[in-house]
This record gives sequence, structure tokens and C-alpha cells, in this order.
Amino acid sequence: MRIEEIMTTDVETCMPESTLQEVASKMREINVGSIPICEEGRLVGIVTDRDIVIRGLAEQIPSDAAISEILSAEVVTGTVELTVEEAADLMAVHKIRRLPIVSDDRVIGIVSLGDLAIRDVSANHYAENTMIEISEME
Repeated sequence: MRIEEIMTTDVETCMPESTLQEVASKMREINVGSIPICEEGRLVGIVTDRDIVIRGLAEQIPSDAAISEILSAEVVTGTVELTVEEAADLMAVHKIRRLPIVSDDRVIGIVSLGDLAIRDVSANHYAENTMIEISEME
């Protein structure tokens, strides 16, 4: 099964100049744990709820600071050519729970461990194995 069959395609993004508060509020509003950060449509980073807490609040970065101050610029990405198994392996190797799917550096989708687990019963074992590998590495 190809990853495009289970990825979420309606991906909300923020800009690098968005504030920590704006990004956190958007995460709460749309009930997600990460937001890709894009500039002129191109992926420049990603921010997770954990980043906001550990790199933002714990480091006493003001909530009105630009999200670019704490984003992860080295983003592991996938393409629609990936199979579900390849995506799960990529997520396990890099210890990530979310994988942006890109085309020409533009976000066209995102896959989470939850997507691997609930979207397709046959993909469920990939999510379980990926979570075990991520947890063992942390």
C-alpha cells in the first residue's frame, strides 16, 4: 500500500514569523501535535507541541516570539512513492511520530503513527513496530 492512500492531505501550516502563541493555538484548534512551517509555500521546518514546551517555555522564550526561533529546520520528509512500510521504517529510524509528505519542497500531506494504526488494518503492525522502535531509542 502506498502512503498517499493513508496520508492526511488537508495539512494546516504556519509561517516562520507566526508566534509561538499562534502556533500553539492553531494546534489546539485543529487538534494536532505538529505544524509544518512553510515560507512561500515551501517547507522550512516543523514544530511540535513538545518543541513549544521544551524549546520555548522551558527556555523562557516569550510567547510572542517568532516560531522560527524554535522550529526544527532539519525535517525528515517522504514522498507519495513511499509504501506504508517504507514510511514506517523511515519514521522508526529517525525516531519521529509525524512524517510530512512533500513534492518539490511543498507539503502535500502528512502521516502520523495514528494514521498508520487506524487508517488501514494491514498497516496497524507497522505503527506498532514503529512505536516500539521509537520508544526503545529514546
